[in-house]
Amino acid sequence: MDPLTLTLEPAPTRRVLDALDCDELGTRGVNRALRGLTDGATATVRNPRGRHNLAVGLPDPGTVDIDGNAGYFVGGLCGRRDGTGPDIVVHGFTGWSAGENLMGGTLRVKGSASQSVGSSARGGRIFVEGDASLRAGISLKGATVAIAGNAGAMSGFMAQAGTILVGGDAGHALGDSLYEAVIYVQGKIASLGADAVVEEMTDDDVLAVKRLVEDSGFDHIDPHRVTKVASARQLYHFSSHQHGTY
Repeated sequence: MDPLTLTLEPAPTRRVLDALDCDELGTRGVNRALRGLTDGATATVRNPRGRHNLAVGLPDPGTVDIDGNAGYFVGGLCGRRDGTGPDIVVHGFTGWSAGENLMGGTLRVKGSASQSVGSSARGGRIFVEGDASLRAGISLKGATVAIAGNAGAMSGFMAQAGTILVGGDAGHALGDSLYEAVIYVQGKIASLGADAVVEEMTDDDVLAVKRLVEDSGFDHIDPHRVTKVASARQLYHFSSHQHGTY
């Protein structure tokens, strides 16, 4: 009898890209290199120095570490419709509209985020370990935005779908003109926006918050202590009788 021959397929490799230096390559060069990465690759971006538009338009899974503060639109337009996409970590603060129009994947901000984080994001998850400024989750269209600290005024403005979790306090006009998105706040709410109301938490809400706390690592948030804000559904259709409310 012929001896048994065992053939092992090689394990899949993870391509690790050398650090991409923004000072040497510039924003366009860094993004070009990132878009050329294979699925499951890893890359580190050095010396971001608050540059705008870093790591945008990346469709494939992979890990991108940005070693410092990033400017406007970091991580925007990333991912695919099925929710897959890169895991981007910013080891610092971000400017306006981090994760804008995100389709899939994860964006984690180790610091605080400026205005409009997650604006029009359609999928994926955005985790802010610090505070978020004005209009967090504006026009949200299905993504998840979790903020460990406080959220500024008009957060959730015209949010159409998705979830916003705030581990601290929320500013004035929370959820103004809210559609089908849901907002959970552990701290104080300065005021509600037009057509936003407080609803009673259900068992499903508690479970959803619990899972989001586990995913984000924001274990200071107690799912049983959050306040749920949703739409009163009075402004879905324009009426001249309510013109002063819009």
